[in-house]
Amino acid sequence: MKRLTFMIVLLTAFLLTMSAQKTYVLLTGVSNYGDEDLNLYNTTKDVKDLQKVFDNQQAKTSIATSQYAKHANIAKKLKAISLLAKPNDRIVFFFSGHGTPGGFVTYDRTLFNYQELVDILAKSEAQTAICMIDACMSGSVKTISANNFGLGDSNPKIIFMASSDGTETSAESRLVGHGFFTKALLKGLRGMSDANSDRQITLIELFNYIYSDVTDRTKDAEQQQHPQLFAPASLYEMVLASW
Repeated sequence: MKRLTFMIVLLTAFLLTMSAQKTYVLLTGVSNYGDEDLNLYNTTKDVKDLQKVFDNQQAKTSIATSQYAKHANIAKKLKAISLLAKPNDRIVFFFSGHGTPGGFVTYDRTLFNYQELVDILAKSEAQTAICMIDACMSGSVKTISANNFGLGDSNPKIIFMASSDGTETSAESRLVGHGFFTKALLKGLRGMSDANSDRQITLIELFNYIYSDVTDRTKDAEQQQHPQLFAPASLYEMVLASW
């Protein structure tokens, strides 16, 4: 009888483990575009420091930086993650580098259109997919497409958090050691955004913290940044991390 009880406990634990939510993370960034006028200082550091944060959250994390952050390689990795993710899982995609209206610029200087990003993620069984983009005009995902690139009611599971609105640049700082958006993101995920002190960080807590931090740090800059969130209100209280 004791042996049977023990086996039932083991089986229950195994089934719970199998059904537990997994988070698949792809972190990408380009510092070296092969041109001194285009190169950036902090994007690779953005990726590596975020990797540490997500690793601490037991996420399944992969990275692609500079020459490995070509258009085709990013798409390949993202498609692989999208296939791996099951209905209870979550996908996080991050990019740090140059951006233009409608997309971000990969190492091979091609535009990775937000529509392509949405199309890949929409095919996944994942419960939610969160895109965090630290690039100029990243908020254009909300403004330049007649149907918001298919986001919203048609793809309610896909969330975008952008470093600036559709007309603004996104700055990095050698003094801060990161892009302003990524610095706030790092601090927020490490607990600074936990507004109600329950040691859990929700989507809206993280965004509110990022928005406040970035707008404050850039208020005296040539152009102030205004981070943007595109997400159904029903997902605002979704827990992203514990600390």
